[in-house]
Amino acid sequence: MIFADVFNYYIYGGQQRILPGQLQELDTTEIIVPYGADDAGEPEQVYRDVMKSLVAMRDDRAAYLLLGIENQGGVHYAMPVKNLLYDAINYAKQVQKAANSHREAKDSKGHNKGEFLSGFYKEDRLIPVITLVILFSPDKWDGPTSLHEMLNTDDEHILSLVPDYQIHLITPYGLSDGELKKFHSSLREVLTFIKYSKDREKMDEAVRDNFKKLRKEEIDVLNYCANVNLQLPPGEEEVDVCKAWEDMKQEVEERTLLKDLRNIIEGFHVTAEKAMEVLKVPEANQAELAAKLNSPR
Repeated sequence: MIFADVFNYYIYGGQQRILPGQLQELDTTEIIVPYGADDAGEPEQVYRDVMKSLVAMRDDRAAYLLLGIENQGGVHYAMPVKNLLYDAINYAKQVQKAANSHREAKDSKGHNKGEFLSGFYKEDRLIPVITLVILFSPDKWDGPTSLHEMLNTDDEHILSLVPDYQIHLITPYGLSDGELKKFHSSLREVLTFIKYSKDREKMDEAVRDNFKKLRKEEIDVLNYCANVNLQLPPGEEEVDVCKAWEDMKQEVEERTLLKDLRNIIEGFHVTAEKAMEVLKVPEANQAELAAKLNSPR
């Protein structure tokens, strides 16, 4: 569902044109083999990252490659070259598959020498390959988005002879609230949370107005990429994000308050009661805070 959702957003503006039930999973191991060469030796295998990451699927119209970049990995500044290589490998694999198919079928009769040598016949066609990158980080993408941006020349005559390659990129930072609403899976909540993870006021509004329950794997993505600490209740498979966000805020506020209390107690050599009086801690909370101040850190 999420895989189809992200491509439906990027290709069709949110229209549900790619159906999850029609997608078939592809092996993310790509084999580089020169076109039709029988004496190429051991093929070189290239493993795409996996969420760290690549997920690959196809239907009868195209091959869809989803590459996720986690926050800790950050921006990949050679992404145009990386994706260009991945797409080229996939196309090369399709050509090799066609050649193998023709060789096994022994159907070269009626085809010319060029078709026979290449293994790819005039009527053969390739499945389009679309590689889409998602940056799971609240930060702006500051790397190149095209091959031309990576080149050391701005000579238009030279650039006109070098085919450009644009990466297809989704960043929470660049998504408007309207664009976020074009997602129809829980990816909407994940990207919204990451987008506003550095803005408490915006996050409060987003959680209150837009969020629903999320599953463990989605919570894990948020905790890792947005540097938060949402907790899944024991024995539960889903979490109410609104409640979890409020609990997390209260926990952070309490840790900050305890730190301030200890600084006052140790810095001015006063009692806990006096420190709480200085910080105007409500009387109803004082007993619980006093117990935590006396517990091991």
